[in-house]
Amino acid sequence: MKNLIRRITHPVYKRYHFWYHRKPRKYTYNNIYTIVQPTVFSPINTVSTKVFLDHIDTIELNNKTVLELGCGSGIISIFSASKGSEVTATDINVIAIKSLNEASFEQDFSIKTTVSDLFKNINPFDFDYIFINPPYYPKRPKDISEKAWFCGENFEYFQELFDQIPPYLSDTTNCLMILSQDCDLKNIKNIATKNHLSFVKINEKQTLFEKNFIYKIIKNTYPK
Repeated sequence: MKNLIRRITHPVYKRYHFWYHRKPRKYTYNNIYTIVQPTVFSPINTVSTKVFLDHIDTIELNNKTVLELGCGSGIISIFSASKGSEVTATDINVIAIKSLNEASFEQDFSIKTTVSDLFKNINPFDFDYIFINPPYYPKRPKDISEKAWFCGENFEYFQELFDQIPPYLSDTTNCLMILSQDCDLKNIKNIATKNHLSFVKINEKQTLFEKNFIYKIIKNTYPK
């Protein structure tokens, strides 16, 4: 993990990343597209979004309710809508939400969008699916663009996420999160456990550079 963090924070990589994303870039998956704006997490130079999309492609979403928490580029939300689901998409970045609204309108998909820091502006609702592709590198984000990568020095993102999520986890909710082998899985799972949550691995995918895992997040149940 340390090697990848050094790569992400390395001055040369950062200069290339911000140079490449100094202007909007188009990202396409299965003939569905989105426009990746500067300051928004890009699926173009990463693998997690593609792995997550490939898994979502195997799920029957017609007439299902979907929440994408932290939608970033919005490609997962648009793809989910293309499969016939009723989608709510949130992000802390106003630019991400504005871009998603434009891309979904252009492709004639109806997506409810909300600017929200995690669940703070989302009313409790029994979604059929919640999709989360989180930031997981332990570093304090300096600005809105770094919030897409870094979860805080003490994993504050996950502390808040796992504290807020239980009211949204019903018996029928499938809350799926993708994480990489390069993140601190042990620490993240420990934070979940402290909030009476468990991870159930439902898929894993080895790519050229890393292995990604898709987990279902469930509430722990204890015998009375």
